[in-house]
Amino acid sequence: MGLTLHSTGAAALDSGLEIKKHAEGDLVIALAGNPNVGKSTVFNALTGMHQHTGNWPGKTVASVQGYARSDGQGFVLVDIPGTYSLMAHSAEEEVARNFICFGETDAVAVVCDATCLERNLNLVLQIIEISPRTVVCVNLMDEAKRKGISIDLKLLSDRLGVPVLGMVARRKKTLSALLATLDRVAKAPRKHTIKVEYDTIVEQSVAYVEKALAGRALRRLNARFLALKLLDADPSFLRELDGYLGNNFLNETLSAALVEAREMLSESGFDTETLRDSIVTSLSQTAKAVVSGAVTYRDDPREGIDRKLDRLLTGKWTAYPLMILLLAGVLFITVIGANYPSEWLSKLFSLLGMWMRSALLYISAPPWLIGLLMDGIYLVLTSVISVMLPPMAIFFPLFTFLEDVGYLPRIAYNLDRPFCRCRACGKQSLTMCMGFGCNAAGVVGCRIIDSPRERLLAILTNTFAPCNGRFPTFIVVLTVFFAGSAVGAGATLRVALLLTALIVLGVLVTFAATKLLSATLLSGTPSSFTLELPPYRPPQVGKILIRSIFDRTLFVLGRAAVVAAPAGAILYALANIKAGDMTLLAHAAAFLDPFGQFLGLDGSILLGFILGFPANEIVLPIVLMIYLCDGVMSDLGSVAEIGNILVANGWTTVTAICFLFFSLMHWPCSTTVLTVKKETGSWGWTAVAVILPTLFGIAACAFVNGVANLFAFV
Repeated sequence: MGLTLHSTGAAALDSGLEIKKHAEGDLVIALAGNPNVGKSTVFNALTGMHQHTGNWPGKTVASVQGYARSDGQGFVLVDIPGTYSLMAHSAEEEVARNFICFGETDAVAVVCDATCLERNLNLVLQIIEISPRTVVCVNLMDEAKRKGISIDLKLLSDRLGVPVLGMVARRKKTLSALLATLDRVAKAPRKHTIKVEYDTIVEQSVAYVEKALAGRALRRLNARFLALKLLDADPSFLRELDGYLGNNFLNETLSAALVEAREMLSESGFDTETLRDSIVTSLSQTAKAVVSGAVTYRDDPREGIDRKLDRLLTGKWTAYPLMILLLAGVLFITVIGANYPSEWLSKLFSLLGMWMRSALLYISAPPWLIGLLMDGIYLVLTSVISVMLPPMAIFFPLFTFLEDVGYLPRIAYNLDRPFCRCRACGKQSLTMCMGFGCNAAGVVGCRIIDSPRERLLAILTNTFAPCNGRFPTFIVVLTVFFAGSAVGAGATLRVALLLTALIVLGVLVTFAATKLLSATLLSGTPSSFTLELPPYRPPQVGKILIRSIFDRTLFVLGRAAVVAAPAGAILYALANIKAGDMTLLAHAAAFLDPFGQFLGLDGSILLGFILGFPANEIVLPIVLMIYLCDGVMSDLGSVAEIGNILVANGWTTVTAICFLFFSLMHWPCSTTVLTVKKETGSWGWTAVAVILPTLFGIAACAFVNGVANLFAFV
C-alpha cells in the first residue's frame, strides 16, 4: 500500500467514517473485492483520484472515498480494504464487513478477477447476503480472453440475481455502464437474489433465530445474515452491532432463542469452528455451482510460461540467489545512474547560492540573516535534494516496475518459511517489503496480519527494513569509502554489491529481532494464512513513472525538504550561539563524543542522528553541516567533496562501517514512531519499537569497533 494523502485509515471506519456528500441526493457506494483484482484501479478511473495500486495482495489496508457523477447523479465511492472474506479474521476484513453492514450504503460494487472468478464469488455471495443491492464487476476480461477463458455474464447474472458487468478497468470506456447500473440498483426495490444453502441443522438454527428477529427494527441489515452472524458469536461483530442497533438489541427473547439454537448446533457436533467451516464449505459449493457452465476454459500457452517462471523465481535452490541478484542489479543501475545528476545538481545549487548571496548583499541584508538563510537553510536544503533526488528518481521506478509485473508477491512467498521459523506470520514478509519504500507505510500495512501478537512482531521490527530515505546515505558512504580508486562500472558494481549485502543484513537482523521477541515479550504459536500469487502482467510504463515520481519520489523528497529547512536554521543557530568559548553545537557534540567513540563514531555523528529524528533522509546532511559549521569548507558539492569533509573530520573505514550499521539499526523516524503509536495504541510498545533497533545498532557498532581496536592493538 502507499500512504496517500487521501487515506482515511481503518480506525476511521471502525468509529464511523464521515461520508462527505456533495449534494443531498448523492448515493453512497461501497467498492469491495479481493486483493489484486483491480479494485483501486476502478476507483481511480471513476473518481480521478490516484489511490496507489499494486500487483500483490495486502496493499489496501485503509479506506478512501472519492466522488463521481453521471447523468446528473452524484456518487460517493468508498474504496474499502481488499479482502477474501467477511468472516473478520483480520483488521481489513473487519473494516470491510463493518462498512458494508453498518455504513448505510445505497449499493455495493464487488470487483472480481475474470481469471479466477470462482474464488472471488465467495466474497460476492457473502456481500449479497448482506445487501441485495449489489453489482458484480468482472474485471480483467482482456486477460481472461488471452488465457482462453469465456464468461457468460448473463447466465451469471441470472444465477446470482444481481447485475453482472464485464470490464477492463484500465480502459475507462468499459466503466461507463457501471455508474448507471449502480444508480438503477440503488433506487430499485429489493429483488430476490441467490440463497446460499447451508447444512440442514445450520438452516434450522438460522430459521429459529430469524423467527425471534421478526418484527425487530433491523435498519438495513438482512435478517437471515444477522441470524447467521449471531450464531457465529463473533465478538467484534457484536460490539459493532450494539453501536448500530443499540445496547438493548439482545433482549431476553432473542437471547433465549440464541441459546436454544446453539444447543441445537452443539447436539449435532457444531462448535464455533465447525460452524464457520460449514459456512465456508457451503459458500464454496455455491460458488462452484454458479460458475458451472457459465465459465469455460481452454489451454493457455501463457500458463506454461507463468509456471516455468514461478519454478525459477520461487524454486528451492534458485529463489534466494535470484532475489539477491535482482536486488544487486536494481541497485547497480541506481548507483551508476545517480552519480552524474547528483554532481550536476550540486554545481547548479552552488551557482544559484552565489547569485542569492549576492542579491542579499546587494539589498544590504544583515550578516546574521545571510548566514541563517544561505549557510543554514539553503545549504542543508540543497544538499538533501542533490544527494537524495537522483537515486530516488531511479530506484523508485525500478521498484515499482517489479511490483507492477508481480514479482514482489513472489519475494513474500520466498520469505514465508524463514518468518514461520521465527514463530511469526509469513505475512510479515509483505509488510517488510512495504518498509523498503517507507517504514510508516510498512507499519500501517501490518493490519493485514490477523493475530495481534504477530501484528506486533511485524510492527516492532519493520524499521530494520531500510526505507528509501536511507538509500542515498548508504550510496554516498559506500562510494566514498569502499569504491576505492576504481572508477566507472567496476566501482559502481562494488557499491551495488555492498549495498545489497547491507540490505540482506537488514533482513537477517529482522529475522533475529523477530525470533528474540517471539521467544520473550511476544511468545506464542504462529498462525497460518493464504497468500495468493497474482499472474504476471505487462507493466504500465506511463503509470509506473507517474506513480513512482509523484507519489513516492517527490512525496518523500518534499517531506525531507520540509524537515531540512528548519533543521538548517537550528544548526546554524546552534553553531553561532556560544556558551563560554564553545558554541552550543560544539558543546553537544563534545558531550556525546565519549559514547560516540565507544561506538566507533564521534559526537557529531551521534548528534546528527539525534537531530535527524524527523526524517532519515537528513542524517548525513546534518552531520556534514555540523562539520561545516566548524569551517571545514564553505559549500557542499559532489560525492568526492562530501568524502573530503568526512575524511578531514577523522572518518576511517571503521567509522564508515559503524555509521552504516547504526544507520541500518537505530530508532525509527518521527513519522514511523507516531504511526506505531497510532497502530498499537500504546506508548509502551512504541518505546519498544524505538529501543529495540537502537540496542541492536549499539551492539553492532560496539562489536565492530571493539574488534577493530583489538586488531590494531595486536
